[in-house]
Amino acid sequence: MNRLTVEEFHHSEKLPLTVVLDNVRSLNNIGSVFRTSDAFRVEHIALCGITATPPHREIHKTALGAEESVEWSYHEETAVCVKELKKMGYRVYAVELAHESLKLDKDTVATDRPIALVLGNEIEGVQEEVMSLCDGFLEIPQYGTKHSLNVSCAAAIVIWEISKQFRL
Repeated sequence: MNRLTVEEFHHSEKLPLTVVLDNVRSLNNIGSVFRTSDAFRVEHIALCGITATPPHREIHKTALGAEESVEWSYHEETAVCVKELKKMGYRVYAVELAHESLKLDKDTVATDRPIALVLGNEIEGVQEEVMSLCDGFLEIPQYGTKHSLNVSCAAAIVIWEISKQFRL
């Protein structure tokens, strides 16, 4: 199956992408984001605010060990984390419905520098203060009666799309 060991993963080339979880409550969602991030070799996950951190049995249940392969850090305040990422040269996008958001089915994101994706709380979304710090917004087109997705599903879709655009 050509799977990497955790050690090989640590030394492999990563997608220049950091996923920022802004006050995500569900341990299963956190674990799922770790697992998706492992699948696409995301370089880092920033866990912010009330977002739980490994080691945790419930995170491990969905991460299936990806919390050991994907680098992560904890930040008390998402806004401080985003400011740090911007200073490091990241282009920061919130995954939110917003005016002038880029539509993932029609628009492309600039891949000339690393990207940070901010995904918000399951009820409140990304904090307004954090939204004001972002360089742009990414929207997943939806055609049904609902206008939101589970945060881990949204993360998977956007990480997949960003990975394709970096590889073009």
